Amino acid sequence: MPTSTNAARQRSRRRRIVAAGEQEVMFKLHSDTVALIDAIKARCGLRNRGEVLEHVNSARELLKLVEIRRETAQQ
Repeated sequence: MPTSTNAARQRSRRRRIVAAGEQEVMFKLHSDTVALIDAIKARCGLRNRGEVLEHVNSARELLKLVEIRRETAQQ
């Protein structure tokens, strides 16, 4: 159960995110997709998985890889 201090921190954090014009999104991804994100993160020298999605070239690369995986799975 969150403490009132934790809850206050979370509210403050969410307010900062909204004030920055951003949204927090949670994804449920297959472990292969997470492995792809981690590989791109390492290759580009990014600090976290979120930066992969923010980095335009990385996001395009990820989408291509996901599409290839989807096509392979359908065959």
